[in-house]
Amino acid sequence: MQNKLYIEVNIYEQTLRLFNGDNLVRQYPVSTARNGPGELMDSECTPRGAHIVSEKIGEGYEQNTVFVSRKATGELYTPELYTQFPGRDWILTRILWLSGTEPGCNQGSNVDSHDRFIYIHGSPDEVEMGKPGSRGCIRMRNKDVIELFEQVTDGTPVHISEK
Repeated sequence: MQNKLYIEVNIYEQTLRLFNGDNLVRQYPVSTARNGPGELMDSECTPRGAHIVSEKIGEGYEQNTVFVSRKATGELYTPELYTQFPGRDWILTRILWLSGTEPGCNQGSNVDSHDRFIYIHGSPDEVEMGKPGSRGCIRMRNKDVIELFEQVTDGTPVHISEK
């Protein structure tokens, strides 16, 4: 039987669900944008609609690896590192880089999810899940993003909705 994996992110519920066909494989708490849903460049909102995983970044790196511009910095996140860099947008462990598939909605010009660097990524353990707080991305617990990362491939469909 062929896998038909896809991801649904619900902004209202702050959940990410992984499905295989009609079967729910796993549900995770997430944190989407503190600014709510929206597609515009520089809005720091979470884009809605149909997306795909366009690139997987971080395979083989240790949990809590810090990424800046999708490159491992050589640092491992600690509360002390947070104190040293309190304004940093912490992108940890794994990155699933999303591309919108709906021209004019989340693909192209000033609404392009890929060009906006919208990811599903790990975050510090002390970041609260189940409540908006990101700058547009979909934050997950590190252990959860590792589990998701290992199950999906480039091209896995992702649908982001408000309800």
